[in-house]
Amino acid sequence: MARPSASSQRPSLAALAEGADRPRGSLGELGRLWAYVAPYRLAVAGAVAALVVAAGTVLVMGMGLRTLVDQGFSAGDSGLLDRALFALLGIIVVLSLATYSRYALVSWLGERVVADLRAQVFDHVLRLDPAFFETTRTGEIMSRITTDTTLLQVVIGSSASVAMRNVLLLAGGLVMLAVTSPKLTLMVVLFVPAVIAPIIIIGRHVRHLSRASQDRVADVGAQVEESLNAARTIQAFCHEDRDRDRFVERAEGAFAAAVRRIRARAALTAVVIMLVFGGVGTILWIGGHDVIVGRITAGELSAFVFYAVVVAGAAGAVSEVMGDLQRAAGATERLVELLATRPTITAPDHPVLLPEPARGAVAFDGVTFRYPARPDRAALSDFNLAVEPGERLALVGPSGAGKTTVFQLLLRFYDPQAGHITFDGVELRATDPRAVRARIGLVAQDPVIFSASAAENIRYGRPDAGDDEVRAAAAAAAALDFITDLPDGFDTYLGEKGVRLSGGQRQRIAIARAILRNPALLLLDEATSALDAESERLVQEALARLLKGRTSIVIAHRLATVLEADRIVVMDDGRIVATGRHGELMAQGGLYARLAELQFNQARVAGTTGRVSAPSA
Repeated sequence: MARPSASSQRPSLAALAEGADRPRGSLGELGRLWAYVAPYRLAVAGAVAALVVAAGTVLVMGMGLRTLVDQGFSAGDSGLLDRALFALLGIIVVLSLATYSRYALVSWLGERVVADLRAQVFDHVLRLDPAFFETTRTGEIMSRITTDTTLLQVVIGSSASVAMRNVLLLAGGLVMLAVTSPKLTLMVVLFVPAVIAPIIIIGRHVRHLSRASQDRVADVGAQVEESLNAARTIQAFCHEDRDRDRFVERAEGAFAAAVRRIRARAALTAVVIMLVFGGVGTILWIGGHDVIVGRITAGELSAFVFYAVVVAGAAGAVSEVMGDLQRAAGATERLVELLATRPTITAPDHPVLLPEPARGAVAFDGVTFRYPARPDRAALSDFNLAVEPGERLALVGPSGAGKTTVFQLLLRFYDPQAGHITFDGVELRATDPRAVRARIGLVAQDPVIFSASAAENIRYGRPDAGDDEVRAAAAAAAALDFITDLPDGFDTYLGEKGVRLSGGQRQRIAIARAILRNPALLLLDEATSALDAESERLVQEALARLLKGRTSIVIAHRLATVLEADRIVVMDDGRIVATGRHGELMAQGGLYARLAELQFNQARVAGTTGRVSAPSA
């Protein structure tokens, strides 16, 4: 079955998150999933039709059994027995086709809806600002996108249809019981509250235990994700035993939570079965006495027994499915929590368009900013800075001075608590953040290399770039030689996080990516820190060509970069303490001169005066 192609037919993220603040603790959480099922109404209608047909054929068998006993066995009619066999075979064929249709449709529906949901949740997570990731573990997010959505797939693609089928059988069986023997049916009805009560009471407990179990599984996932990303560090520090113990502790916590959930669910099933079949046995005893005294026929009792078994089985199946539904309700709660998280960095309803062509002019006016995870300390305090188009600016200062924060705010990963930031004269809050970022190129100190080929990693800077442009960018970043030496050249898979490359090679891939982007504003965060002398010389030449006529802000250790800057801004404790060129700042003394002298001395001691470093950035 084809999925709807129009984007308007797909639910918005708000559909699942709507009403996230309402009281929890019921299966009503699952109702939010309808927004994701609704676009596939045809599949739902087909599945419901197949359900009704399948349930109807089962209920028809009871009437056939009644006729067969009263008119076939009792009257000795062998012809009726023959006709009953052919009728039974026909019913079985219809039941099989209906069951196949139901299973195929609901399974397709479950996979389709969960694929849509995963895509939209992932898209939502990608749009959340960095403040969210400061306080949320990656493993927790992964658990919600994978484990929780898998639970929903089980419900939509299986448990929901099983529940509906058994509800139909339960309702239809009760009706047929009433038609067969009102007296015995009344006794069955008296047992219903005794069956429903434990389902409600124990089922609610199961749901809470399911939520706790899912949280513990998320803890396990977070531990695995963190440990695998730090596998080399763990081994370097001989920390395997401690990390194993931590993992075992979390795995045992997940196991204990799962055992509590399983025991509660098993207790629910056992109680329901005991009550249901105990009631059926009692009713059969009463019915047998009625047959003996002639109040009902043997066929009616046989049909009643059949329907009683159907009702009992349906009630037991519903209690079984309730466990899955309760777990899915817990998973829905967790997804709702994630989707209810709204990014603080968004485009306004009517964003101001940035001027064309982009000039790369930047201005900070009275900016004060505190990171959400460190609200008691200002990363920038009353910060004022203007960068003219084409200017080459260097930021220097001790660690924690706020240099990287300048980059974070320019990329609008955060908004300042006070002050204004403009790009080409437009307030960042007034325009679309994606439009701003599209005009900026970034080379980070620790560049991100994706699990893809060298060409794909470079093309990340501009996805529509041709092969020749990718190759030219690699050449400009002094990366062409080592890339062509790789086993498959530009098509070589670089491994997770670029594990097959050296630090300098990863840095040059990131520089090639920025060169290909051809941005109006270039942000270089220690872009040559991992390069050897020869590679640094080549990259510096490439950067000189790239920076010509382009606005750039550089955080750099290398003296060459600082010397060539049009202006050096010295920062300390979130403030600008000095500005000027290298010679002016050295003459003024102060922080810059102290840092520079310290590095000069270190370079002389190391015997590397040819590669003297600028003040630490």
